[in-house]
Amino acid sequence: MLAAMPDSAPSPLSAGGVSPRSGGDACPGTLRLHRADDGALARVRIPGGVLSAERADALLAVADRFGDGELHLTSRGNVQLRGLDARCGGELAGLLTAAGLLPSAAHERARNIVASPLAGLDGSPALGPWLTGLDGLVCGSAAAASLSGRFLFALDDGRGDVDALGADVTLIAEGPDALLRIGAEDTVFRVPAADAPRAALLAAEAFLRAAADSGAWRMKDLPDDVRAELVRAIGSTAGEPVHRPRPRTAKAPAPGLVTGPHGNAAAATATTTTTVTALCVDVPLGQLTPAQWRLLTGTARRYGNELRLTPWRGIVVPGPFDEGGAAEALRTLAAAGLITAPESPWTGVGACIGHPGCAKSLSDVRAEAGAAVGPVGRLPVYWSGCERRCGHPHGEWIDVVVTPEGHRISHVRGDRRDPPATVRNDPAALAATVAAARA
Repeated sequence: MLAAMPDSAPSPLSAGGVSPRSGGDACPGTLRLHRADDGALARVRIPGGVLSAERADALLAVADRFGDGELHLTSRGNVQLRGLDARCGGELAGLLTAAGLLPSAAHERARNIVASPLAGLDGSPALGPWLTGLDGLVCGSAAAASLSGRFLFALDDGRGDVDALGADVTLIAEGPDALLRIGAEDTVFRVPAADAPRAALLAAEAFLRAAADSGAWRMKDLPDDVRAELVRAIGSTAGEPVHRPRPRTAKAPAPGLVTGPHGNAAAATATTTTTVTALCVDVPLGQLTPAQWRLLTGTARRYGNELRLTPWRGIVVPGPFDEGGAAEALRTLAAAGLITAPESPWTGVGACIGHPGCAKSLSDVRAEAGAAVGPVGRLPVYWSGCERRCGHPHGEWIDVVVTPEGHRISHVRGDRRDPPATVRNDPAALAATVAAARA
């Protein structure tokens, strides 16, 4: 049955919007399963990465019932379910709908929204009203159903973390206002905070009109003249233009205890007298076992009843926590194999699914990444089994790509890439070259 599937196929409940592009949108979702070598794959959109403990339980239940039981975090704070039976689509969608994880069949792949994971927890502005407002507007817009699964909204609390992720439409909190960024433009537009979600939706709808003739999937795909005209049109109805270049590096929250105001997750200790407002953990290669997921949801249920999945394949558990409880919870999470301190050698290490889960991968890059783990590097490193680099980070990072000639390693700085070095069939030399590049 699985061999007969196309790479991405709709389930019987699929009701996606009509794409303005030829060929249709092949991005996986919960109504369009993707074929992989380890079974079918579903990508569940989690706007802002925000999950209640109850919805987290529902995700684990469907992963266990239909798939391999594990949950895989993506670079957009979503969840992928792997190893699914190709025939489970209708039942899977029904259970996710019942759990509130699929509010609109027509918009399920358009609900791509990332948000600053520490918003409201360390003295920064809370983004909850923007998140619920924008998600509701997207799901209520007939036009937005045609947004591709690649199109991305970002809600930034002002610290610049998700502003650096290369979203198509970004809202940035600044005092009583919001700044609206279109693509990677250095000029942003000031809008009242209460109007920010609608401004973001209108910008996305304007993009769809501009993309109708060009076949563009994202803002960056538009021809330069079309994109410039789109920005001018949006600016003519928005507020004051402000020069604010997009940050070059997306900084993930450090694993550990989060304190307020404007605390650093790595700064607090068990003896800290300030309030612990959240716990932050990273997940090695973004892959969570059922036991780890239950532990996280159980921790959330005892405190704030919320999990926030980060675009860096981590999880924030909001509190508040008493000091002793926070320290004990962190020790328990560390014992379960999660990253709870920035000194972990796994900090900043990422990889695609690789072989054997992906037929296009040239090697088991997850095993190779584990074998090469060493001292903590200054820069993140991402291992890719082929040139597609699925799930790679943004900003500055070390790129390791498997090619027929060996592992090609290069230093990426936004749109610039240093000349690569290639290591052939020598694991020790590969580990040493990666460590030197990260340093």
